[in-house]
Amino acid sequence: MLNKLYCFDYIIVGAGIIGLSIARELIRQQPKATIAILEKENEIGLHASGRNSGVLHSGIYYKEGSLKAKFCLDGAREMAAYCYENNLPINRIGKLIVSQKPTDNKIIDLLYNRALNNGAKVEKIKQCELKKIEPYVNSATEDILFSPDTSVINPKIILLHIYHELINKNVTFFFNSQFTGIDLKKRKLVVGKASISYGHLFNAAGLYADRVAVLCGVEDRYVMIPFKGVYYEQVPNSSIQINHLIYPVPDMNVPFLGVHFTKSLEGKLYVGPSAIPVLGRENYSRMKGVNIKDAIDTFYEVSQQYLANKQGFRYYAHQEIPRFIKACFVASARALVPNIKASDLVKSSKVGIRAQLLDKHKRELVMDFIVSKSENETHVLNAVSPAFTSAFSFSKFIVNSFSSNL
Repeated sequence: MLNKLYCFDYIIVGAGIIGLSIARELIRQQPKATIAILEKENEIGLHASGRNSGVLHSGIYYKEGSLKAKFCLDGAREMAAYCYENNLPINRIGKLIVSQKPTDNKIIDLLYNRALNNGAKVEKIKQCELKKIEPYVNSATEDILFSPDTSVINPKIILLHIYHELINKNVTFFFNSQFTGIDLKKRKLVVGKASISYGHLFNAAGLYADRVAVLCGVEDRYVMIPFKGVYYEQVPNSSIQINHLIYPVPDMNVPFLGVHFTKSLEGKLYVGPSAIPVLGRENYSRMKGVNIKDAIDTFYEVSQQYLANKQGFRYYAHQEIPRFIKACFVASARALVPNIKASDLVKSSKVGIRAQLLDKHKRELVMDFIVSKSENETHVLNAVSPAFTSAFSFSKFIVNSFSSNL
C-alpha cells in the first residue's frame, strides 16, 4: 500500500461473507458510496467463511426472537436464490435430526415448534419412514425431524462470485492490509505506511472482531475463544450409503451441533466436526498458527469456564476431549450410524476454527449474533453458524439498524 491518504465513505474490516454482504447491501442502498474492504490475507476465503461446512441451514435450532432465528431462514432463501440466479452450484439435499437417547423426544418437540415459529418447513417422520430413506441411520426415539429445504453449496465459489460482483461495482479491496492504529476522533486508520479515512467503519473481522472492537473503544466484555473443528471423511470403498445430511439432537446449552454427517456438492461424505479449544485463532494444524497470547487467553478463559461449569461446560468438555482419539470419534458417529467402522473413515484435510465469543461477565458462551456500536463504527461480533446462511439477510439488518446515524 502506497504512502498516501485514502478516503472512503465506508471501510469494512474483513473480506469474509459478512464483510462482502455488508458491502453488497451498502451498494444496493447507496450506489454512489465509496467503499473499501481491508483484508489481512492475500485473498478471500482463507478462514471461517471459506472453511464453512457448505450447509445452508433452515432455521430449526434458534430461539424465537433471536437474531439467528430472524435471519437464518430468509438468509437461506436469499442465498439459494442467488445461487440459482447466477448458476452457482447448489443441492437441496435435506436434513434429518435424529435422537441418540430416548429422552431426546422433548428436544425433538422443542425444535419442531421452534421451526414452525420461525417459519421453516419441517416434518416429523417415524422410524419406519427413516429406514426407507436412510437404512443405515438409527434413532433412539420414534419421531425424527426432517428439513427438506436444507441445501449444500460451495462457500468459496459464492465468495468469489460476490467478490467479482463488488469489484465490478468499484469496491476497493486492500489485501495484505492489517491496520496497526486508529484515530477515532479523526476517523482514520493506519495501514502500513498509508492512512485511510472513513465516514463509517464496519468491523466484520471474524476471529479478530473482539480485538478490533476494543481498539474502537467498545467495552472489553467479550473475548473470542477459538474452537477447532476437525473432520473425518468416508473412504471410497466404504459400504455405508448416506443420502441426506444427518445431525444429532443438539445439546441446547452450548452453541455446537455435535458430530454429524454432511455431504459435499461432489458427494463426498464428511463426519464431524470436533469442537476443541486451540492455542491460536489460526491454529489449524499441530503447532502451525500457535500464538502465545491466544494460548494464554484461551487456557485462562476455558479453565475459568470449566470451574464455573456454566451451560454444563464441564460435561461438554468431558464429552468432547476424548474425540481427539479416532476410536472415540467413531463411537460418536456410531450413535447415528451404528454400522460405521473406523476403517470407513480417514482424517480429512477439511478443518476450520469457530470464532466463538465468550461473555466474561456472565461466564457464558454467547449463543446469538451480537451487533455493537461505537461512535462511528459498527461491530459484528459472534458471527458464527449460521452466519454464512444468514449473511444477506443479516447484512440488511446491520446496515439498516445504524443507517440513521451514518
